[in-house]
Amino acid sequence: MKSKLSHTSALTAAIVIGAGAIPASAQDFDWKAHEGDTVTFLANNNPIANAILKYTDDFEAKTGITLKVDSYQEQQMRQRLLTVLNARSDEVDVFMTLPSREGRQFAAAGWYADLTPFTQDSVALKYQYDDLGKALVDAATFDGTLTGIPLNIEGPVLYYRTDLFQSCDIQPPSSIADIEAAAEALKGCEAASGITPFASRGLKPALPYTFSNFLHNMGGEYMADGKSNLCSAEGKAALESYASLLRDYGPPGVVNYSFYQLTSLYREGRSAMSFQSSNEFPSVMEGGARLKDTAIIPLPAGDGGSHPTAIGWALAVSQFSENPDAAWYFIQWATSPQMQAKLALEGIAPPRASASDDEAYKAWLAEEPLRQEWQKALDDLAKNGTSEVGYPIVQNPESREYIGQAVDDILLGTATVEEACATADEQLNALIERE
Repeated sequence: MKSKLSHTSALTAAIVIGAGAIPASAQDFDWKAHEGDTVTFLANNNPIANAILKYTDDFEAKTGITLKVDSYQEQQMRQRLLTVLNARSDEVDVFMTLPSREGRQFAAAGWYADLTPFTQDSVALKYQYDDLGKALVDAATFDGTLTGIPLNIEGPVLYYRTDLFQSCDIQPPSSIADIEAAAEALKGCEAASGITPFASRGLKPALPYTFSNFLHNMGGEYMADGKSNLCSAEGKAALESYASLLRDYGPPGVVNYSFYQLTSLYREGRSAMSFQSSNEFPSVMEGGARLKDTAIIPLPAGDGGSHPTAIGWALAVSQFSENPDAAWYFIQWATSPQMQAKLALEGIAPPRASASDDEAYKAWLAEEPLRQEWQKALDDLAKNGTSEVGYPIVQNPESREYIGQAVDDILLGTATVEEACATADEQLNALIERE
């Protein structure tokens, strides 16, 4: 299997309306058809789920369905989900999924219910299924099975403190090399004393989300000619660049950092640059302290150009749910144009083409220049992005562990770049051969 950055045109299409007719069943759709039923939702405790769950009362009033929520931080959520699905248990009806991460694996295991029949035979008149970003829908489709409905479009972007850059006489970074130079300048600047110069993900299974952008921008690919490619010149340069930034300029204990720690650090004014999810924008801006002293840009280009990571969370129905019809009603409500317009106003980038024409959303963006910068960065993700996060194989989640281990070994000084990439390539080639 050859890895390649072939997702650009597909992600560009993520904001293009697909063609299709409204199913006849939409004319007599009944939102109360499952009144009295209960749907269990396994949620990732991230901004998307939190925003949706603010409107739980609306869903229950509209449908008469009781929503039972089981919410965890991301790693715990994944552990819980694997336990339930491996047991073929009916404890979970709906769950959040990242098709770019576990899509191939879960589809191969038969854990997703196919949502295609629901989108054809059980949709409300105003649902507008064909308005959902086609590339994100396609990315959640494996061997003809539609595994999830997209909730958002997101990717890592660079948040940086304009006040500190100005006080320390630092120009905004226009290349990956500029980030390291800026971090070094911030480290020696009195105005930035006590502030972490650069922060990004260091938690082993989570860091490929941000590292992948470095790899691709520096001209690297995870696979070449069917083999792991981390020990290519570009791969080693990306490993060294990312690990050294965290080692020399990152916060203490960065190997335990995922989105939650990054957001808290930056929001509280304790980091000057934070390379993290665009989806964290509402949480980063919570309280307003960072609203006036922050700029947002995609990761600057490297020798390989600009290839931002662009993915989306989706809602899926468990193959083992005993109530898939009611579960679909929850998904349809949560991903409807009406709900996604509400989520957009809370900073959840919508995967629907119609959102860009929504007057309330346009007015919301216009209220703050930073919101417009955020949207501009998202537009770049949609136009130029790749959804390759980790290895494009069924065992993608396991591949991320080896990528993360290689970075952390370099960061912690337990291996050289040569040693770390060689160990990772050996492990990853064994994984690839299992396909």
